Amino acid sequence: DKASSRRGWPRSSLGADHRGGRWADATPMGAPCLFPTLTGHDADAMIRWLTAVIGFREHAVHRAADGTVRHAELALGPSILMLGQWRESDYARLVGDAAGRRTDSLHLAVQDIDSLHAAARASGATIELPLRDTDHGSREFACRDPERNLWSVGTYWPN
Repeated sequence: DKASSRRGWPRSSLGADHRGGRWADATPMGAPCLFPTLTGHDADAMIRWLTAVIGFREHAVHRAADGTVRHAELALGPSILMLGQWRESDYARLVGDAAGRRTDSLHLAVQDIDSLHAAARASGATIELPLRDTDHGSREFACRDPERNLWSVGTYWPN
């Protein structure tokens, strides 16, 4: 079947019932199975900001003939963030655009929150929530990247 022939998905571990995380069970232990994706009006500026301020490294960048970023993968530890230049497409219409209503945000768990907060401020990022200690034991802040995506950054690490 089509689903079991996808690259990286072992046929033997896919059952008929995919509820309750069974799709994730097919991935190698410890390998991420959720990859956030972003689009922006200036993907190159996003890549520069994410690498300089947050510390991502370029894993792969694929460009169109005109040089715009069609698809990029940026790595931070074992995590991959995928992004690209916004362009008119059926999928883009489903997601919406930066001017429309958005309900998404990204949470980044870090150990050195104070240094990252200082780097975000120095980069000119809009700090939406100031650096603070929470009642659930995290130290965190929220900021917007150059494309206005909301980032929640804190010492809370889901486990």
